[in-house]
Amino acid sequence: MDNAAPRPEIDTTRTGATDTPALDSLAERFRATRQLSLDLAAPLSDADATIQSMEDASPAKWHLAHTTWFFETFLLRDRLDGYRLFDEKFPYLFNSYYEAEGERIARFSRGMLSRPTLDEIIAFRRAVDDAMEPLLIREDCAALIALGIAHEQQHQELLLTDIKHALFQNPLGPAMFDGDLPPSERGADEWIEHPGGITRIGHDFGADGTDPARDFAFDCEGPRHRHLLEPFAMSRRLVTNREWEAFVADGGYRDASLWLSDGWAWVQENAISAPMYWEGDTQFTLSGARRRDPDAPVTHISYYEADAFAQWAGARLPTEAEWEALAASEDPHAGQQLDAAGAVHPVARDGLFGSCWQWTRSAYLPYPRFQPVEGAVGEYNGKFMSGQFVLKGGSCATVRGHMRASYRNFFYPHMRWQFTGLRLAKDI
Repeated sequence: MDNAAPRPEIDTTRTGATDTPALDSLAERFRATRQLSLDLAAPLSDADATIQSMEDASPAKWHLAHTTWFFETFLLRDRLDGYRLFDEKFPYLFNSYYEAEGERIARFSRGMLSRPTLDEIIAFRRAVDDAMEPLLIREDCAALIALGIAHEQQHQELLLTDIKHALFQNPLGPAMFDGDLPPSERGADEWIEHPGGITRIGHDFGADGTDPARDFAFDCEGPRHRHLLEPFAMSRRLVTNREWEAFVADGGYRDASLWLSDGWAWVQENAISAPMYWEGDTQFTLSGARRRDPDAPVTHISYYEADAFAQWAGARLPTEAEWEALAASEDPHAGQQLDAAGAVHPVARDGLFGSCWQWTRSAYLPYPRFQPVEGAVGEYNGKFMSGQFVLKGGSCATVRGHMRASYRNFFYPHMRWQFTGLRLAKDI
């Protein structure tokens, strides 16, 4: 993308799977997704896969079981005549937050599940995968299978970030993956300008001829609607570790004038003085502690930190509509994203997608005319539209093919165990 101003009216609809060349059929995408989860967990022992380091995170084997419970519950149980649950106790253990599906183990107790073992959960996965085969070619199941695939891809990223947090608690600093981390190249200090005007954002679920199994988006990404933008510019590159080190050296974590009131209270109460995983000039990664790359994107920062840095830099965070308007002309499958199990760490890449999630200043709220889907799956996103902020763009741990411009990730402002960073914006 060059610095030429886009037209005021921009089409920002991008699809998730239709542009991906490798996997043509829903069955192939299902099998590949299920295998990738096992590949990601392969380096873990049963003990590694059992631990839960905080309530916001879940054990790796819980992720493996919960994504399997999703397919068993909403497809096999409800759509396959004569199917019997693999284990009648598993729904209580592996339901996450679906009230319509009954009681479940408390979230903070997931790390107490020493049983079933990792091997037993893998056997559960294989049994469900085998049972799913006749449903993979049924048109009446396609949209729900596509949702299950996207759901598991989200949990693949969570598996990586949750186990990273857990391994960081170990004084030995164990590595999950071996291998060198590629260096970053310093990006150009350029701004992409937009003249403002009426733009359309969000996913168009009612488009003629769309296939919900391939043209997939989560319910919270729509309906597509108009949005008025004032003229603005957004940085071509992500904020780097080098720039964040300057913020720290300049007393950024000690200057209350830079911080939102809640953010300053969070800094004081938790003695925050650097991004998560920073220790001296090193940074903990899934490959263990490594010397910090100054030109890599800064990651594992909260919304509060991102906003304070933007204030310090004389800029601001973009809104989700601004970010989406500029991302409309970019390939959502470009950039650094997850292709296979292996070393995962953000590096600088050209484009708006990949490397790290980017905080926006937009609250996670329903779009005009939003309605959650009926049934238990309607609890998937809509119930969380309170007190959270939108992030855009995906990360180094986001499966390639999962991302699109309309995608809305969301977290509470204090959270930072995900690969969260920022890209600056300004008014013009």
